Amino acid sequence: MSARGPLKTTEDYEAGEDNTFGERMGLIAWISRDYLAKHWIWFIAAFIFMSIEGAMFGALSYMMKPMFDRVFVGGEADMIGLVGLIFFGIFFIRAVAGIAQKTILGRVSQISINELREDLLRHVMRLDGSFHQSYGPGYLMQRLNGDVATINSVWKALITGAGRDVVALFSLFGVAFFIDWRWTLVALVGAPLLIMPAFAIQRFLRGTSRRARDMQAGLSTRLNEIFTGIVPIKLNTLETYQAGRFASLADRLLAVRIRAAAASAAVPGLIDIMSGMGFAAVLYFGGSEIMSGEKTVGDFVAFFTAIGLAFEPLRRLGSLSGTLQPAIAGLERLRELFDLEPDVRDPADPKPAPSGVPEIRLDNVHASYGDQAVLRGAHFTAEAGQVTALVGPSGAGKSTIFNLLTRMIDPSSGAVMLDGVPTTEMRLEELRALFSVVSQDALLFDESLRDNILLGRDDIPEEKLQAALDAAHVTAFLPDIDGGLDASVGPRGSKLSGGQRQRVAIARAILRDTPVLLLDEATSALDAKVEAHVQEALETLSKGRTTLVIAHRLSTIRNADKIVVMQDGAVVQQGVHESLIEKGGLYADLHRLQFDGSE
Repeated sequence: MSARGPLKTTEDYEAGEDNTFGERMGLIAWISRDYLAKHWIWFIAAFIFMSIEGAMFGALSYMMKPMFDRVFVGGEADMIGLVGLIFFGIFFIRAVAGIAQKTILGRVSQISINELREDLLRHVMRLDGSFHQSYGPGYLMQRLNGDVATINSVWKALITGAGRDVVALFSLFGVAFFIDWRWTLVALVGAPLLIMPAFAIQRFLRGTSRRARDMQAGLSTRLNEIFTGIVPIKLNTLETYQAGRFASLADRLLAVRIRAAAASAAVPGLIDIMSGMGFAAVLYFGGSEIMSGEKTVGDFVAFFTAIGLAFEPLRRLGSLSGTLQPAIAGLERLRELFDLEPDVRDPADPKPAPSGVPEIRLDNVHASYGDQAVLRGAHFTAEAGQVTALVGPSGAGKSTIFNLLTRMIDPSSGAVMLDGVPTTEMRLEELRALFSVVSQDALLFDESLRDNILLGRDDIPEEKLQAALDAAHVTAFLPDIDGGLDASVGPRGSKLSGGQRQRVAIARAILRDTPVLLLDEATSALDAKVEAHVQEALETLSKGRTTLVIAHRLSTIRNADKIVVMQDGAVVQQGVHESLIEKGGLYADLHRLQFDGSE
């Protein structure tokens, strides 16, 4: 699948050593360097506003001293207006600075998260088919949405709150030290007691976050399977069964999240305990100095205000550990996914793809999916501009040949060649541009019918589009669809019948107009009347192209220029219909089964 092998599970993480502090900082440095550093000008502006907002906390606490010493105790009435105006100014400046920094950093956060999600999607789409067979849509959706969203929530907390709270702490402890450095040290007497419990809680939260991410991926996979298979679920009355399976996964995730919530709440709780110890100690040691006159009431109130305000940013910073650990778990998973590389990639020194209609040749090709061998020395030639049909029982390797031609997979040995050039020596984009594929599973997107046919192309004249619609018999059902070409086809084309979806796929192939045409049971979902018309359209489309057809209904390939008969991954017969019938063997047996109904 890749140079690094399969992705780790929660059990893999827990069986190995936990990431070191340096590794965790490396993950943060990676995401910051690749997605945040480009916005450095905005960060400077935001930091200025954060500093202003944080500094206002210190100013607020310090203003308690003149308010008590000069106004409430000293009785200077003329100071009331000035002190009130200063308080208003502090809150006004704090509000403006807070709005500015949150707006700036919120914008940076959203932009960088969008870039991360888009890059991840592009990367995942590049990975091999074997990767996508191992990891289903629900699992990958969880990584693209769940893990990225977790990081986004952390970025919001870190870049919109942590910076402000750090500045606020410096300003508040600065005021506290200025009033009395001994009181400040006494207030922090409980701080050492936080260290070991905090580290233990953080480690627990990392493991819990990894487990929760995997469980969420399992839930996404289950939902994807339920909604994709809603028709067979209803037909087999499996609603209760599927709801029970989903509830079981949801209950397990709930238990993990409850434990994580309790652990996240523990750090602010520990800070509250430390705060209580500090306040009691300062009251004990500082109270006597106030009563003796060594310190004023304003000193005491300003100090207590600074320390009281400081513990709130401390609580928020402490609670960030509960937010940061899920982000670290998400970063681990995203970095691991980004590190995967496809085995099928462009060659170092690519050769140009054929410019005309190519000959296709398989030379002693062996291929497998994992440990399962699928092709065992397949060998045949599909002449340029002719129709070659592949027939044989299920599992003979016919679809694998299509995957080899388009390099969904590469052969383990042997060569797949176009005009004598191995497919592995061509650029993927140039190679795949040679093929139009119509398969028995027509993939449609939840977009308009027009968009599903054009697939982003804006260079198709209306008359050419109309000709393709006519040839594929799409125009036959257009009057029955409200909105016509501009009507939405629904998720996976659910608003269209199987035959309608197949005709849309054929119209795509007609417009794609490539030198090689691959048809995998292209008319399997059509009724007999429509099949005759579409078969005629496909025969017209095949003229002048190298065409490979996979067919189980032998009536559709009687007129093929060559029929290649496959069994157990090998070619066992080749020829035209009449000669293969005369020779007997597997093809004649298949023909007899379909048309005589006898063995």
